[in-house]
Amino acid sequence: MIASLNTITARTVLVLFVAMGLLHVASLSTYRSAVEMELASNNLVQMTDRLVGIRRAVMRVEPAEREKVAHALAGGPIDVHWSLTEHAVTRGQVAEPLPGLLEELRRREPELAGGGLIAGASSPLAADPHVTVISMGLPDRSWVNVSILDIRAGRTSSHGTVYSTTVMTVGLALAAIVLVRWLTGPLRAFAGAANQFAAGAQVVTVPERGPEELRQLAAAFNDMQVKIKKLLDDRTQTLAAISHDLRSPLTRLKLSVEDLPPAQREEMTAAIEEMEVMIEGTLAFLKSDRLDEPVRAVDLVSIVETVTLDFMDQGRRVSLKVPDALVVNGRKVALKRAVTNVIDNALKYGGSAEVSVQQVEGKALVSVRDHGPGIPPAEREAVFAPFHRLEGSRNKETGGVGLGLTVSRSVVRAHGGEVTVGEAEGGGLLVTMEIPLAGPA
Repeated sequence: MIASLNTITARTVLVLFVAMGLLHVASLSTYRSAVEMELASNNLVQMTDRLVGIRRAVMRVEPAEREKVAHALAGGPIDVHWSLTEHAVTRGQVAEPLPGLLEELRRREPELAGGGLIAGASSPLAADPHVTVISMGLPDRSWVNVSILDIRAGRTSSHGTVYSTTVMTVGLALAAIVLVRWLTGPLRAFAGAANQFAAGAQVVTVPERGPEELRQLAAAFNDMQVKIKKLLDDRTQTLAAISHDLRSPLTRLKLSVEDLPPAQREEMTAAIEEMEVMIEGTLAFLKSDRLDEPVRAVDLVSIVETVTLDFMDQGRRVSLKVPDALVVNGRKVALKRAVTNVIDNALKYGGSAEVSVQQVEGKALVSVRDHGPGIPPAEREAVFAPFHRLEGSRNKETGGVGLGLTVSRSVVRAHGGEVTVGEAEGGGLLVTMEIPLAGPA
């Protein structure tokens, strides 16, 4: 669920969905409140007009006709009677049929002030909470008694609001999905082109279309690929020249020392061999991220088995535990070099190597454990720096020139993975190489 929210589309839709839902509910609530206030005001005016009209109509006829006229004016939620006494009985706090009704009646009919207007229940013993009796005094001290049922509107259903909000929000979410996918489509194209370029060093042209900003980005991205490709081609040619130019004088030196006395010849030969090791290590490091080797589906388990068996044939103490097969997209020679460097490093410093391969969450994990002294936590990241060695000498018998782990990390990172070092359970060093497995074709 969390991963699904890490896309621009998902986050945009989520923000729009929540924001528009809240804004719509707030606007509908405000509108509903305004409508209810308007309805209450209209009801108050209409009820006041009716009560004033009833009082004046009854007051203008003869007393003998007043009850008859009162009955004729009754209807709906209002029942009207005329009597010589008031029917309203004041019993504590009596709710008005409409807020402000009594005040509005007194304003319209000033003669009702001073006790001429009573609101209450119909009985001193019991009161119907749904009925309010209003007694309005006449000039001859008789009364018009109006019984009013509770006409205050109940709470209206919110189903319409929920339905309207849902329809609008879903519509906006669909529009947001279309808009964001339209805008992020070129970004996905950039990501795909970058991955293909990293895998094969072949320029993958991104179409220059869409909004002006995206067209400019596509043009800059395509130009960057061309420049990087040219730099890589130039470096490849330079490495080939360096390799040839360095080996030639070393070969001549080897031939020249044959005429020296044995003691000097042995010393010079050792120096030349050490120089060869340093040159080969440096060239291997520089070539570690060369992209001229094609990327293809390779069985990482087969590569690890081949390297491990080579060490076993040399009589080295290496154990192996692997599954049947784990396929990755990569460069076979480069991966073989990376695995070889890590195992060789374990054998040199730990005396033995326990190699295992397993699959964890879409990745192949190659673990190499030794039983040596390990590496202090503060030094574990530094061992990946070029030419860095915990053992201070440059003797080829005790670790070469300090480029083994550097080359391995460079190769694995070029395959989208990572190399880490840590402490093995029970002591020793544990080097782990993580490489993404090949996806479906």
